[in-house]
Amino acid sequence: MEQTVTFHNGNTMPKVGLGTFRIEEGQELVEAVKHAIVSGYRSIDTARIYDNEQSVGEGIRQGIEAAGISRADLFITTKLWLDDYGYEEAQAAYQASLDRLGLDYVDLYLLHWPGQDTQLYIDSWKGLEKLYNDGKVRNIGVSNFNIEHLERLLEEASVKPVINQVEFTPYLNQQALRDYMKEKFIVAESWSPLMNGEILTNEVVMDIAEKHGKSPAQIIIRWNIEKDVVIIPKSVTPSRIEENLNVFDFELTEEDLYELDQLNEDRRNGPDPAEYNGH
Repeated sequence: MEQTVTFHNGNTMPKVGLGTFRIEEGQELVEAVKHAIVSGYRSIDTARIYDNEQSVGEGIRQGIEAAGISRADLFITTKLWLDDYGYEEAQAAYQASLDRLGLDYVDLYLLHWPGQDTQLYIDSWKGLEKLYNDGKVRNIGVSNFNIEHLERLLEEASVKPVINQVEFTPYLNQQALRDYMKEKFIVAESWSPLMNGEILTNEVVMDIAEKHGKSPAQIIIRWNIEKDVVIIPKSVTPSRIEENLNVFDFELTEEDLYELDQLNEDRRNGPDPAEYNGH
C-alpha cells in the first residue's frame, strides 16, 4: 500500500508521522525524534506553541546522521501561532521557527487555528502564500478550520491549502468536513488521534485489535489511513514509536470499519474551532 498522500500541488507527504504535542524541550524529545527517523519515520510535526522546536530540530539532525539519510528525505511540519498572526508577522514568525529548528525550510507550514478574527487569518494566510510563492516553504495549509472557515479563506486565497489538520477520532468523525475537503482536494490530517490513550480502552477497538493480532493504537492508526486521513501519533517510548509505524501489513474489514464508525458521538476532546481564541 502507498505510504504517502499526494497534495493538489503534486507534492507528497507520509501518511504516518511523529507528533510532538505536549512533549517538552529536552533530551527525551531529541531521542524520540532521532529514534523515529532511525525507525523509518520521514514525517515530524511540531508547532511554535509547543515550545519544543529546538529539541525537535536537534533530534532531526541526529536522526539524519544516524539513519544515513538527507534532509530532503524528511517532511517537517510546524505551525504559526495566533499571537503571530498578520501578513508581515507570519513571515517573521516562520523565520523564527526555522531558526529554532535549525532548518533552511519546512515542508509544511500551517495556520494553527482560525481564531475569532476572520480578516486576521486571511491576512496571515496571504503571508503564508508569500512564503510559498517565494519558494521558502514547500507546502502551506491550515489546522482546526471548520467548513465556514475554509469557505471564507478560499474566497480570498490565491493558493489553496494542501491540508487541514483537525481533531478526528472514532468519537468525532467529522464526516461533513471531510466530505467538503475531499471535494476541494484538501487532505485531512488528525491531531491527538489516540486521544491521550482514551480511545485505546474502548471495547470495540480492543476486540478488533485482538482479532488482527495488533495493538489498539495500530487499529486506530490503520483506521485513519483507511479513511484517507494523515496521522501523527505522539510517543516518546521507542517500542511504541516503532509499533505506530508498523501498520501497513494488514487491513481492516468492512465490518471493522462499520463498528468503528458506529462509535461516533460528535464529541470533541479539544476546543471547538468556532469558539476558540487561543486562550
